[in-house]
Amino acid sequence: MPAIWEEPDFDDHELVQVVRDRASGLTAIIALHSTHLGPGAGGTRFWHYGDPAMAMRDALRLSRGMSYKNAMAGLPMGGGKAVVLADPAGTKTPELLAAFGSAIDALGGRYVTAEDVGMSEADMVAIAAKTRHVTGLPPQDASQVGGDPGPFTARGIFYGIKAAVAHNLGTDSLSGVHVAIQGTGSVGGGVARLLAGEGAKLTLADVNADRAKALATELGGTAVAAEAIMDTECDVFSPNALGAILDDAGIARLRAPIVAGGANNQLARPEHGQVLAARGILYAPDYVINAGGIIAVALEYLAREHGQPSSLEEVHRRLEEIRGRLTAIWDESKASGRSADQVADSMAQRLIGR
Repeated sequence: MPAIWEEPDFDDHELVQVVRDRASGLTAIIALHSTHLGPGAGGTRFWHYGDPAMAMRDALRLSRGMSYKNAMAGLPMGGGKAVVLADPAGTKTPELLAAFGSAIDALGGRYVTAEDVGMSEADMVAIAAKTRHVTGLPPQDASQVGGDPGPFTARGIFYGIKAAVAHNLGTDSLSGVHVAIQGTGSVGGGVARLLAGEGAKLTLADVNADRAKALATELGGTAVAAEAIMDTECDVFSPNALGAILDDAGIARLRAPIVAGGANNQLARPEHGQVLAARGILYAPDYVINAGGIIAVALEYLAREHGQPSSLEEVHRRLEEIRGRLTAIWDESKASGRSADQVADSMAQRLIGR
């Protein structure tokens, strides 16, 4: 096994820490990519990995993505991510969460965690019993930010899809625009409901086929098998499940002129952004379009740290900026001949001093 700093996805990370707690059974990886702009902020993923090496890969890739995401969103936060390795049964105990909270607290505020795949608002509350460096906690009242960041992520993706449709299809209306959505959980389901509200035609798929079917029935869409969604002829393919789906084989299957969705690390490798561009497919860089959740939880955390109430109005103002940010990337991509992901990466790297 290579040293961590020899891993392909290691990118001069400031800290990569493996946390073990025998009593609770905790095994976790905390990765800080950059604290150039502020404390590293990013969620905790609770997942069972058949190959533990994939957990390290996730932590490295996701933390780097958070550096880029937070920088591009204009947040005074760096990039970090945590992965808690679940057993096959997904056993999660109060003792395990407490041990993880203590590990975060030991970093003295260098890493701020939040909810991600496999974690819940209740889990964030449990972690908060051991550290104040956690966000996504229940709001004090309806005017403040807090709780599940999923709906904010979904709204940002919705704005991004609207921007992509306007840029590539030349229309500000989503009426009749066919969107194929991969993943119908908190984020993908939220995106689907927002799109349906503006008259979009929906094809839905999820590894939980019953969930996709139920949502399709609710929204008047069509459900297809999870393995068929990337072959759907549509106007927009919106990946909202796990990442690394845009590899050579996946891109070859696409029958859509736009890819715009919330899954993290959609490109299997950096060169796949150029493969998309070569096919004439407009790509919304994932860490730009899916920034809604971190915008919400970061503003919640910063307000609490300064003893101020958080503002839903400010969150929604920043979510709307996602449209303009994507359009600027696509405009520069066209002018420079570089793929959209290359343009976004260059912008983000400048912002974090790299």
